[in-house]
Amino acid sequence: MRYWLMKSEPSELSIDDLAALPDQSIDWYGVRNYQARNFMRDQMRPGDQVLFYHSSCAEPGIAGLAEVACAAYPDRLQFEPGHKYFDAKASPEKPRWFNVDVKFVRKTRLLGLPELRLHPELANMRILQKGNRLSITPLDPKEWEFIVGLLQS
Repeated sequence: MRYWLMKSEPSELSIDDLAALPDQSIDWYGVRNYQARNFMRDQMRPGDQVLFYHSSCAEPGIAGLAEVACAAYPDRLQFEPGHKYFDAKASPEKPRWFNVDVKFVRKTRLLGLPELRLHPELANMRILQKGNRLSITPLDPKEWEFIVGLLQS
């Protein structure tokens, strides 16, 4: 099992939105960064655990827990002309973009960047590194355990 931090703008999809969906799962669509795509396509597996992170908002931070629900498959939006995630270079025979489905586990208190930075145990987390803007990053199992512990306290 692997552990991930996945960012979403709450104006697009919040942890509350995910919790309110009929199956409490959604395709993690619209990723257009090759490294993040490769994480989904090549490394994510059903059962992997996810920190659901609200980004580009007034209070960014970890807002809940989720789980990877299925293996990666082509992002359908890359084939829809006129959609903001359309990619003219992609085809069903040679898709460029992939996504996984993410399933709601639970909402947590908001654990923001200032609090994350207080803990030396998290100093190597990619989200805390200068210049990191990836929407999906892997977590070390010890980081996962430490953060889940913080969320339970």
